[in-house]
Amino acid sequence: MFCPNCGANVQGRFCTKCGTAVDAPPAGTAGAANSAPPPGAHPYTAPATTGGLTENVAGALCYALGIITGILFLVLAPYNQNKFVRFHAFQSIFFQAAWIVLWIALTTLSFIVPWFVMGLIWTLLPFVALGFWLLLIFKAYQNERFKLPIIGDLAEKQA
Repeated sequence: MFCPNCGANVQGRFCTKCGTAVDAPPAGTAGAANSAPPPGAHPYTAPATTGGLTENVAGALCYALGIITGILFLVLAPYNQNKFVRFHAFQSIFFQAAWIVLWIALTTLSFIVPWFVMGLIWTLLPFVALGFWLLLIFKAYQNERFKLPIIGDLAEKQA
């Protein structure tokens, strides 16, 4: 027997994966002896799962620590096969790399440009970075594949 909700193999009256009640098997079948829920289990609660993040949470967490979590989600087994999570992991890596390149370029440029102009840029830059970072986390959590102009196309090709 299979669960009508999630499609998992069912041995008793309740699906062990999602907790959905399933019609009892006909009398005399192998599953009839195991039709009652385990002692102490409430028949309408789903059993505790052993892990795994939903797609949107994993996509949002790709941005949490930039390159580190991007690489982590590309390496972890269930997430590295999900196109949504792979896209956000690559976009996180490329986004962080772009900010590092921009920081190096602005540091070099600060020797040429007057100090008050660079002071303004260095004051606003962290707020711009924070805004983009929060936007990417929010869009990933909303199950959206929000693409940054150049970085998003690169991430989509890699995913």
